[in-house]
Amino acid sequence: MVIVFRASKNTKTATDYYAAGRAFSGPQNGIAISGDYLSAASFLGIAGAIAVYGYDGFLYSIGFLVAWLVALLLVAELLRNTGRFTMADVLSFRMRERPVRVAASTSTLAVSFFYLLAQMAGAGGLIALLLGITNTFGQSLVIAVVGALMIVYVMVGGMRGTTWVQIIKAALLITGAFAMTIWVLALFGFNLSELLGAAVERAGDGGEELLNPGAQYGETAASRLDFVSLGIALVLGTAGLPHVLMRFYTVPTSKEARRSVVWAIWLIGAFYLFTLVLGYGAGALVGPETIQNAPGGVNSAAPLLAFEIGGPLLLGFISAVAFATILAVVAGLTITASASFAHDIYTSVLKRSTTEDKKGEVRVARITAGVIGVVSILGGIAANGQNIAFLVALAFAVAASANLPTLLYSLFWRRFNTTGALWSIYGGLTITILLIVFSPAVSGDEEAMFPMVDFALFPLKNPGLISIPASFLLGYLGTIFSKESADPEKQTEMEVRSLTGAGSEKAVSQH
Repeated sequence: MVIVFRASKNTKTATDYYAAGRAFSGPQNGIAISGDYLSAASFLGIAGAIAVYGYDGFLYSIGFLVAWLVALLLVAELLRNTGRFTMADVLSFRMRERPVRVAASTSTLAVSFFYLLAQMAGAGGLIALLLGITNTFGQSLVIAVVGALMIVYVMVGGMRGTTWVQIIKAALLITGAFAMTIWVLALFGFNLSELLGAAVERAGDGGEELLNPGAQYGETAASRLDFVSLGIALVLGTAGLPHVLMRFYTVPTSKEARRSVVWAIWLIGAFYLFTLVLGYGAGALVGPETIQNAPGGVNSAAPLLAFEIGGPLLLGFISAVAFATILAVVAGLTITASASFAHDIYTSVLKRSTTEDKKGEVRVARITAGVIGVVSILGGIAANGQNIAFLVALAFAVAASANLPTLLYSLFWRRFNTTGALWSIYGGLTITILLIVFSPAVSGDEEAMFPMVDFALFPLKNPGLISIPASFLLGYLGTIFSKESADPEKQTEMEVRSLTGAGSEKAVSQH
């Protein structure tokens, strides 16, 4: 809070609030990106999934990491060169501005909402474990407190304060995970085979499944398809996550944007290797049954492992790190969603203004942050108890379906037009949300969000396998069947700017 209040003294303009004054270096921003990306799902959800399901749980780590290559090669530098504050700046560059900005803002809010659900659910589970709160009301109260803290972070500090929080939190999280990894390996003589063998033995009958594919996704044809669907959503989702894309605007040049992603890949890659040891370590030392029966379920694997090897002191530290993780990621998501509404809808659509530094825009962004905070608190209470790695995978599916096809078409297809963009965004968003609502993730399953009812018409828990190709197809069809022609001059300008950076710094300073 001290850091956020100090940062707020330098938050005066819209550039300060949304992009931290573009004052962060590549390495600093890379650490902040890893802080934004290594959410409660990465720390609590993945460790729990590996502890309980073994090989299938590690798919989350692989998918999240490989996704960065897509972001680095296809999106990071081009986006930084073309846009100013938000993803909609890029999408509306050569399209009809108002409808495209509204569409992009809508998809940004949808992705942010699903991601926020996961973080809030993680907060409830963590505090339930730490304080022994087993009743629903107590956990709901905890989620409300987390939401209130996050609102203060964003409303006061803006992107500058949020970035410093991310940097500190990333350092704490990676250091804490590294220390636990070394500790666990030391207990097994730094022999990974011995650790895996102990996890199999602790799991009892059928424990060998932990080392093979199929423990979670393999019993039926539908579950195997779910496995593929999840993998596609994870790998393609990162390049469409608005809160990650917005981080590329906090650096002064496109070269620094590239450096950011390289730093982020190394830090995130190291962390996901740690999750393998932490997950199997929790399985070996705590046991899958104990983890599943604990308050918070599978999300409690990492804190329980910390307690097992280091007692209350290590549990306290790891819980504090996990709590900081949740707060920081939630703050990053909230500022992205509030910036999208204030900059793309309020200023560019309702006010039709192109000038910056207006106090009104920043004020609207702060009010929006408060509203988003309240909505995410209510959603988090409803999603409490769900596996947060799975909830984040749903957010990735929405991002990969609604945002990524439109971004790639805008950057690389000369003929792409406004109709194609609207078909792709709204079509992809609608298909994804409908498939999620009518999937076993929401109803008709013991582990569903609403297990007491059954309206699951779609067999897969993750819709990526259907929704992502459908969104690409809709963008293509919308463009082909539209009588509207693309603006060749604008398209050429965008191509030159995105590939070379020529004109982008001038546009930013003028804006």
